[in-house]
Amino acid sequence: MTHEFEPLTNDLILRTARGEDVERAPIWIMRQAGRYLPEYHEAKGNRDFFECCRDPEVASTLTLQPIERFAGLLDASIIFSDILVVPQALGMAVEMVDKKGPHFPDPLRSPDDGQYARVLGRDAAAAADELDYVYRAITLTRRKLRGRVPLIGFCGAPWTLFCYMVEGGGTKFFIESKKWVYRHPDATKALLQKIAEVCVEYLARQVRAGAQLIQVFDSWAGELSPSTFKHFSEPYLAYISKNLPERLRELGLDPVPMIVFPKGANYALDSICDLGYDVVGLDWLIEPAKAVEIRGVRRVVFQGNADPGVLYGSRDAISETVKEMVQGFGGGKKGWIANLGHGITPQVNPEDLRFYLQEIQRLTAK
Repeated sequence: MTHEFEPLTNDLILRTARGEDVERAPIWIMRQAGRYLPEYHEAKGNRDFFECCRDPEVASTLTLQPIERFAGLLDASIIFSDILVVPQALGMAVEMVDKKGPHFPDPLRSPDDGQYARVLGRDAAAAADELDYVYRAITLTRRKLRGRVPLIGFCGAPWTLFCYMVEGGGTKFFIESKKWVYRHPDATKALLQKIAEVCVEYLARQVRAGAQLIQVFDSWAGELSPSTFKHFSEPYLAYISKNLPERLRELGLDPVPMIVFPKGANYALDSICDLGYDVVGLDWLIEPAKAVEIRGVRRVVFQGNADPGVLYGSRDAISETVKEMVQGFGGGKKGWIANLGHGITPQVNPEDLRFYLQEIQRLTAK
């Protein structure tokens, strides 16, 4: 099925992702639709988090809230959803516990776990079928956007999703993940491959529904050593970047810009720049100028990377942080998408974010 949408009036982020010279740096913010906005809580009401994700009307409303509040300051929207819909599609139960976060009542504990065999045997297309509500939300949101800005679709990276599936939720120590890596490496790789295959199909269907860019979030990449990153994250990120364009062509669709965000893996930035993604997201633990030095002459675009905590600071601190970013990334006329180095946190004052966005526009439009 193909959809007709209004033409874009702002394609700044698409042109930047393709490596073109631009008039200023495009801006969007990870988790820009979420808990820091009072209107989010009003629209969410008493609904469960995943209930919001599964209701296309609610998901599209939440997606559009920051676009409307910060009109003219954001150059992309990102569909309101969650990376953990993929484990759900693979047959695992996932709950969102208030003030605690995601919880898997029955995580994978070993390759002998019967659930492991069921997940591994799950067909990628069948799993992607389970996520029709995401595709419907994307199509509805594209129509509501009326071409104002592009819409980003996303998924979690195989390694990050694997960690949730074996840990049972968030963790500080990654005990179960490391047990799998060091006791069951082959079984770990088989599961990572299955997740990667589902991610390709899921992302392709998001594009078919109307997503104009995609991002792969490897939020826990930094928990791996340089050696284990090369074995348990990089191959599966590369699988997605290689196979997604091919799957899109099979569906009669053109490839879209691909962003990868391997948080905490700055030790591997040189090889990450060669994984086949158009854009590499950076966290705040690397200086922009250092990242640019590592990139060298490669055409990869960077995204990021202010410390999200600066939004709790003074306006002077925000201005100084933006200035350092703009200078470090070369002025903002090419090769950089402005963002934070991770998602915006819940207690940020929206007006402080507005100031941050305004400062980026002011300094990169010169």
